[in-house]
Amino acid sequence: MTTTWAGDSETKPAPGPLARIQALVNTIELPAGTDRLADPDDAAPWLAANGLLAAGARPTAAELDLVRRVREALRALLIHNTGGPPPQADHLAVLQALTDACTARVELASDGQVRLAATGEGVDERLLELLLVMRDAQRDGTWARLKACANDECTWAFYDRSRNHGGTWCVMSECGNKLKNREFRARRRAGGAK
Repeated sequence: MTTTWAGDSETKPAPGPLARIQALVNTIELPAGTDRLADPDDAAPWLAANGLLAAGARPTAAELDLVRRVREALRALLIHNTGGPPPQADHLAVLQALTDACTARVELASDGQVRLAATGEGVDERLLELLLVMRDAQRDGTWARLKACANDECTWAFYDRSRNHGGTWCVMSECGNKLKNREFRARRRAGGAK
């Protein structure tokens, strides 16, 4: 039986390599909690297809835990991109541990392009590759457009293609309306309490 995951068809996909970060963040559906990375057998094909695990390998419990912690650290950064609070120290510590434990090398392509790449083929080095993608996106300005939905019951990663870079919801008709209605009711309650 093939499971269909919401993240398999993004409505607001990120360009190029940023799509890998978006895909990782969107491996869990909130608030229901359906998690593509909960079970090693379910996670292995997705991790391999997204370059985070060698083909045919099975992730260990520790590797899956690391991938999930990196996913949530990246989500915290995307929430910040949407105007939310800065990531907490424990989120940054997860990413810092990757940069402390792994190394990157400089590669020169045949066309003269210089690229950074993680050394090694382990899950942690493959996760470091995502941080290198993030670095490149920060440099070219696309990182700020990768966001997490402002609905705290959703936090789905989406790419903001709006002109003013002001997108805050993955889907306005769902999350945007829910938040606007919630804010309206809160204002009414506050106005009636006077």
